[in-house]
Amino acid sequence: MSIQRHPVAVSILGKEYKIICAENEQNDLIASALQLDHQMRAIRLSGKVSGGERVAVLAALNLSVELQQSKKNSSPDSSSLSSRLNKMYLKIETALKTV
Repeated sequence: MSIQRHPVAVSILGKEYKIICAENEQNDLIASALQLDHQMRAIRLSGKVSGGERVAVLAALNLSVELQQSKKNSSPDSSSLSSRLNKMYLKIETALKTV
């Protein structure tokens, strides 16, 4: 049986992105987009960084650091979770490249 893939609309800093993903990954994608939006808004509101691209890079870097730290602290049983987080990270990174 093939996995059904559907477009999911997410909003990041007021811009809408449509990302195609498997139905069972939609909730994770939406949650990741919300987390990214929150990170980017916090960085922008700090006033220390200007420009959408720089904000996006810093937010992606912050999330990457969190991912790396969680990998170091994860147990062998959580390899599935790490794999899913990596997939979500790649999807977000791909979506940001269109900014």
